Amino acid sequence: MGSTAEYAALNNRGGDAGDGELEFVPLVIRSSPSHEPVQDEVQKSSMKADEGQGDNQQIEWAQHKRQWKLPICIIGAVVIVVVSLVLGLVVSESKSDMEVYSTELYRTGFHFQPQKNWMNDPNGMIKYMGYYHLFYQYNPDGPKWGNINWGHAVSKDLVHWHHINQSALAPGPDWYDIYGVWSGSSTLLPDGTPAILYTGWSNISTSTQAQTQNLAVPLNASDPLLRDWVKSPSNPIMNPGKGFNTQNFRDPTEGWIGADGQWRVLIGGTMLKGKGGTAHLYKSRNFVNWTYVQDLHSVNYTGMWECPDFYPVAMEGRDGLDVSTNTVKVKHVLKASTRNHDYYTVGTYDSVLDTFVADDPELEVGFGMRYDYGKFYASKSFFDKSTSRRILFGWVSESDSDADAITKGWSGLQSLPRQVWLDPDTGMDLVQAPVEEVDGLHRDQVFKFNFTLPAGSVMAIEGVHGPQLDIQLEFNKPDMPMNLLFNGTDATSLVGQEVCANGTSHNGLYGPFGVLVLAEKDLLEQTGVFFYLTLAYDGTWKAIVCSDESRSSMQTDVDKASYGTYVRVLESDQYLTLRTLVDHSIVETFAQGGRAVITSRVYPTMALNNDAYFFLFNNGTQDIKVQSLNAWRMEAAPPDEMEPKV
Repeated sequence: MGSTAEYAALNNRGGDAGDGELEFVPLVIRSSPSHEPVQDEVQKSSMKADEGQGDNQQIEWAQHKRQWKLPICIIGAVVIVVVSLVLGLVVSESKSDMEVYSTELYRTGFHFQPQKNWMNDPNGMIKYMGYYHLFYQYNPDGPKWGNINWGHAVSKDLVHWHHINQSALAPGPDWYDIYGVWSGSSTLLPDGTPAILYTGWSNISTSTQAQTQNLAVPLNASDPLLRDWVKSPSNPIMNPGKGFNTQNFRDPTEGWIGADGQWRVLIGGTMLKGKGGTAHLYKSRNFVNWTYVQDLHSVNYTGMWECPDFYPVAMEGRDGLDVSTNTVKVKHVLKASTRNHDYYTVGTYDSVLDTFVADDPELEVGFGMRYDYGKFYASKSFFDKSTSRRILFGWVSESDSDADAITKGWSGLQSLPRQVWLDPDTGMDLVQAPVEEVDGLHRDQVFKFNFTLPAGSVMAIEGVHGPQLDIQLEFNKPDMPMNLLFNGTDATSLVGQEVCANGTSHNGLYGPFGVLVLAEKDLLEQTGVFFYLTLAYDGTWKAIVCSDESRSSMQTDVDKASYGTYVRVLESDQYLTLRTLVDHSIVETFAQGGRAVITSRVYPTMALNNDAYFFLFNNGTQDIKVQSLNAWRMEAAPPDEMEPKV
């Protein structure tokens, strides 16, 4: 995938449940133009909890005196109360910080990353002989892009990984991939043998260095770890067709079988006539000899399509489908990585004519829905037959500088593996959720339900903290008419992102309200994840979900963008929901069960390891009811440098 310049641009862009007590320590914050710390004193008294807590519960207002720096907001001369929320069902932490947290700055605890050096696109994922196989773009020579090989790791559960070979496929020695082994996919052939299709960066011409498509197969198909691979003597098996841009011809998809029994794959490229991206369709009878047929789908003004993906989704239920499935109860998803994001559209594939038509012309690739509205690119999915799931990985690039990458010695993460399915309520967008195996890392739970998040408040959550968390929240929907169906266009999502750029410190009637993560105690550093409800011209309300990095770090040379989008809220949705997974320098948020997803990269300087906390907050002028809060510390699962015992 991508040229060096494209990579550089991406890397640098800008008690018991329901029964426990709530202990509040109110802090009176006085407006201070200079934002200096203020002194507060509170006299002891007692009062009943809010209506949602029941008549038996008492809130004790304890005498408290301390220095406190300015929290996320001060609304004019209005007094804002900062509250400390102590919740029940807290399991005491069983390990020291040094045992559960990495001592290496910003290295993650439960996301996949190599021990060192550069990593980008996920490639060729399959499940084979009981092991999940993850291949990835890797530079064995350093933490910047270049000399791209295929790294390789395996796992039994998608969470605990073992490194197998960081040069499973290496450039050369032949001309067709001598400058790099770029992205591609794995396909299980009819006899169950895996085959890899990948892009080679060739030396066919010193002026063009054309891209080619190539085949590799296991040296020993009986090896469940697939340690060794050999390149086909027939390589290259696909060359650019007449009139193709030879430098924009890459990233083959998984192969599927059409109505005529022949294999098909897509290659990302640019339109032969026009100014947009396209998916070139090739066919083969034997998976070795391929012929260009036509372009399956193209969209003008979208740029080159990298890392295309094409797969069926069931119109009902969450089960994934084999890539060759095509029945009347199936839709198809076409995804391309373009314009720095992963765009997809849902439509109908005719396997006889080899045509694809998007269901909604306004939601075309490049202008419609995204997998993720933050840092997420070059994704790849695969079908796990053993669990009937379609599973998705994406590359999460850095937001710091090349100099920082050199200091760290590494660059790039993979997202958490996500299960993907078509939303049966809308029929037009995908739902994503972390695979259930991630829940096996839960430790030290905090749980509470049915309490109020007062207007203008911040609640410090005690009992679970640190840089590895899974936080799940359900908010009662405000009693007001909702304009439920956000139209899904990229232009509309950008409007939502502009609202998110205002950060956590602005205020409206409903919102922003949500959670502050990777926050130090005085809130000098914080990453805000929140809802904001906006009034539409027709008098109804729309929901925006945001991930605000603007106060995530005291560093000045890192990208601190705010990401966001409108999110669909249906009448059948009982609550507004957020799930936020925090892992040192990455924050992944799933809103409304995963209808909208945002990934952020952050680099705190103070909110590190045991000094990282999280808070609930409501900067709106109306109280918000919290139906439930579940939060866990996440156990670390760093990749093992040793091969598993087979």
